Amino acid sequence: MLRRIDLRTSSAALEEVLPRPTSPSDGPVDAVREILATVRADGDAAVRAYTERFDGVSLDTLVVDGGKIEAAIDRVDPRVRGALETAAERIRAYHEAQMPTDVSVDHPGLSVRGLHRAVERAACYVPGGRAMYPSTVLMTAIPASVAGVDEIVLCVPPGPDGAVPDVVLAAASIAGVHEVVSVGGAQAIAAVAYGTESIRPVDVIVGPGNVFVALAKQEVAGLVGVPSSFAGPSEVVVVADGSFSADYAAVDVILQAEHGPDGLAWFVTWNEDFADEVVNSIERLVAAAPRRAEIEATLQSSGVAVICATAEQAMAVANFIAPEHLELQTADDDALLALVRHAGAVFCGAYAPASIGDYAAGPSHVLPTSGTARFASALTVRDFMKDLHVVRVAREGFEALAETVEVLAGAEGLDAHAASIRLRRGATR
Repeated sequence: MLRRIDLRTSSAALEEVLPRPTSPSDGPVDAVREILATVRADGDAAVRAYTERFDGVSLDTLVVDGGKIEAAIDRVDPRVRGALETAAERIRAYHEAQMPTDVSVDHPGLSVRGLHRAVERAACYVPGGRAMYPSTVLMTAIPASVAGVDEIVLCVPPGPDGAVPDVVLAAASIAGVHEVVSVGGAQAIAAVAYGTESIRPVDVIVGPGNVFVALAKQEVAGLVGVPSSFAGPSEVVVVADGSFSADYAAVDVILQAEHGPDGLAWFVTWNEDFADEVVNSIERLVAAAPRRAEIEATLQSSGVAVICATAEQAMAVANFIAPEHLELQTADDDALLALVRHAGAVFCGAYAPASIGDYAAGPSHVLPTSGTARFASALTVRDFMKDLHVVRVAREGFEALAETVEVLAGAEGLDAHAASIRLRRGATR
């Protein structure tokens, strides 16, 4: 079920023997561009047409009535509501701790302040289709709320009945969402990026999605703010040495795989006997899994077991993949953690499955995929904020820097810049 790669006797570089996640640029870019262009030109009509084509649903209105959002919270199972509220509390606490503080640097006659301002309107994309993801509502909208965004818009594909599921609307109410748009896919990204007759454009778009959604966000980046990570199909790399149950490692390999195809599920070890145990456990657990088809599709395309010579080589493999989720189930997680360079989130110990992070640990579960953890990070409050610096200069501060500015402006051949200094220097003499 897992492709096995043995690195113990290999002298080749990792890039020569290990597959890497498919580049986002290999995806259906042309199809996404066509959707974006059509929605930009035809607005609501195009959004409705694509929703009927891809979701099989004909929508009379694209925006959910606000009263339905508030009413949904009373229609969900009380245990589910309690779980959403507990998770929301943990997520809010973590992101409140993330909030940047204003800074101030003072020199004689000159002060510089660094301020932080939230964007006015942000869109949070939440996938649908194979499953419902109220957790993603919390993981995207709560950081936006904590950052101080004035208007939070939720985009979510409609269900088969044309409605957004109550549990998703309930999560929206708990998270402080102001508007719900029952549209998914690249057409949703186009709608909130360009605006339509019924949907106003936003300043920032965040959230995970399939390859069409992720590529659409890349295409509109620049017109609107889009975090640098590629938040696409789910990924996990489990590094384990046999210190804990093989079932723990096995179930954690398949837990992200159940999201469906195009993801990535790797097991890495330097204990060959334990690798055999884990592979056998995976086969047994998958056979009994309710989402067996989704898991098998992922494992068939990108399920890998890597046997390494050392723990250090295992961590080199993990860094090479730069996975969305990295789990360390070993006798000395701290030693391996020191070797981590590239990962969206790291989970340490026998009792830290990635599912804890997916739902309730606190940090957002919107994480970089497709190797973008090499340069990008999890979604944070900073993705909804801008830095603004304020410079105040008195005569003393001006005189201290006038010569420096005039000389540099002259060196760059920008005389008007230099003149802005010369004129004032003349007036101060």
